[in-house]
Order: sequence, then C-alpha cells, then structure tokens
Amino acid sequence: MEADLIKHFFPVELLDHFEYRSSQIKMGEHGEFLEVEFEEKNELPDGYARQDYESKDFIVRRVQDFPIRSHAVFLKLRRRRWRHKITGATISRDLSFIAEGSRFTKEVAAFLKDIHQDEA
Repeated sequence: MEADLIKHFFPVELLDHFEYRSSQIKMGEHGEFLEVEFEEKNELPDGYARQDYESKDFIVRRVQDFPIRSHAVFLKLRRRRWRHKITGATISRDLSFIAEGSRFTKEVAAFLKDIHQDEA
C-alpha cells in the first residue's frame, strides 16, 4: 500500500505513532481477511526523558478495524515497550484510538454500538 493511501484508510492517531510495515490477505476460521502490520515509531511517549529509557522489545496486539471490500481488516500493532535503564520499570504508549476493553478501533466500536441500538 502506498503511504498516501494508508493515511486515508486508517485512524490518524495510529499514523501519528506507527509506521506501516506490510499487508497481506490471510485465511482464518471465518474466511479471508486483510492483516495490515504497523510498528510503533522509535519515539518515547511524551513526558519521558530519552536518556533514561531504552526500547526493550515489542508487544503485538491485533485490533479489528472497518472491513474493506467485504474483507475483515485486522491491524497488527507492534508496540514498543520502554524500560527505565536504572529501575527496570516499563512503559508503553497509550493507545486511546482503541476502544477501552475491546479489540476494536473506537470508530468500529461506535459503529457497532449504533447498529445494536437501532436493532433494539
């Protein structure tokens, strides 16, 4: 996918902190789906000093987004985990564009909530 295309399809909050890596059609238990992989930029969250932390490893999280052309879409997010060089305490970026308590982007969660309310 081209960078210009990506910025029109995915949440702006995602693109502020993540870089596109790859995309591919995969087969799952419910048929084909599109998996789009992003990796968190090598930038500390606001309020932390670069000299005190190091990027230690990644945590992978899959989040469902709006379908594209009848294909389910999953965002594979490779999130950085930062470790304090002295204390060993770890931090990671707040992903506020993901609906709390779910594996959906906020837009998808709001859409599904509206559909559910319309059916009631």
